[in-house]
Amino acid sequence: MDSIKTEIVVVGAGPGGYAAAFYAADLGKKVILIEREKRLGGVCLNRGCIPSKALLYATHQIVGARESAHRGITFAEPVVDVNQLRAWKESILEKLGGGVATLAKMRGVQVVQGRAYFEGSNKLRVETAAGQQFVEYDQAVLAVGSVAAMPKAFDLGNPRVMTSTEALEVEDIPENLLVVGGGYIGMELGFVYSALGSKVTVVEALDAILAGADPDLARPVVQNAKKSFKEIRLKARVSKMSTAGKQIKVESEFNGQKLTELYDRVLVAVGRVPNSADLGLENTKAVLDEKGFVKVNHHQQTDDPSIYAIGDIAGGILLAHKAHKEARIAVENIHGENTVFENIVIPAVVFTDPELAWCGLTEAEAKEKGVKYEVAKFPWSASGRALSFDRTDGVTKMLIDPDTDRILGVGICGAGAGELISEATLAMEMGATAEDIALTVHPHPTLSETLMECAEVFYGHATHTIAKKKSAE
Repeated sequence: MDSIKTEIVVVGAGPGGYAAAFYAADLGKKVILIEREKRLGGVCLNRGCIPSKALLYATHQIVGARESAHRGITFAEPVVDVNQLRAWKESILEKLGGGVATLAKMRGVQVVQGRAYFEGSNKLRVETAAGQQFVEYDQAVLAVGSVAAMPKAFDLGNPRVMTSTEALEVEDIPENLLVVGGGYIGMELGFVYSALGSKVTVVEALDAILAGADPDLARPVVQNAKKSFKEIRLKARVSKMSTAGKQIKVESEFNGQKLTELYDRVLVAVGRVPNSADLGLENTKAVLDEKGFVKVNHHQQTDDPSIYAIGDIAGGILLAHKAHKEARIAVENIHGENTVFENIVIPAVVFTDPELAWCGLTEAEAKEKGVKYEVAKFPWSASGRALSFDRTDGVTKMLIDPDTDRILGVGICGAGAGELISEATLAMEMGATAEDIALTVHPHPTLSETLMECAEVFYGHATHTIAKKKSAE
């Protein structure tokens, strides 16, 4: 079979892959986009970001209805039709996936459905439903993402032991659900199933939930989780799982005791691993690190000059918006520009209840690096907007350089924190000072005011709270 020839081939149609393909096409390049699944969008659209946020929104409505009684508004106990809930979620994915396919067609990007394998540095073999198809290219962008980790000890071949992929299908509402891992995936899905009616137990090996965030910012999430979940166990380990009829028998250690318990379902949320196996990369000059991620330089280029890698497969923080930024950098370098991934502020958002978001340095990172800083905080209990919808459990926090007033990092925990963090990200990208935020007029009453008043705390004159700041210990 004759090879298809193209300037750029993109392997993987997730948020990094299709962004790279579309940008390259916009710059006038001939592009082929290869995706093994029928629906474009990758893990983020199909089994990650989008379906999880849809389910979080839906279940927030249940919680909101239950909590409205003290306002004088009561509802009957909600009845959940999991089939309709699943169908609604799936309709969103179909619309978005169809939208990506339409945009590819409008840009002239050729989409090939199949599994790609590198035959060499400039040639791919694609296994399609119609047989093998070879693609010869000048430059490749590898964007094949990652998959949920499943330790061998937990991989029973039993559908009741789930990763996030299966949990997002919501096949049923288990009476008792064990979540192994207190990171963002475990906590987000823990809130989903708790709202649906499951008794959720979280087991975390570390001594903190959401360990990547500062403890003072994670605290409101943990406090709400303790009210919503059956139990949270820290410094606990699951040693063994086995099938016990229609349940899963789980053996674990907690507080010096060995426990044996039965659960209807178990969600294993202990991280993600790169999809770097069986790609034929050994036929190229690209190199993997000890964890299986593809090594890249600050241009997103691998050790093979013809191959770039972006997104989860390239390691670092595994976030869709990071992949999107890396897509731009890779394509611009292919296009002849000298763009680098350096000193870029990447925000992180955990869509728990309340939400948790941060950008720049966390306080823990600042201490570890020996960076001089002061902390300013604004409690949402002093926010009129937060009080107006009963969400005073939030806090806005800034790390500020005491010598230059430059913002070093911002963290927000509270309702809608994921939307608020972009102002802080922009401020940091532009090298703004706390004074710049303090002097910017923010509309009242809004949650965005908490950023302004947090900056004012640093200068000792926040209107709605007594200003207190502290230096690094």
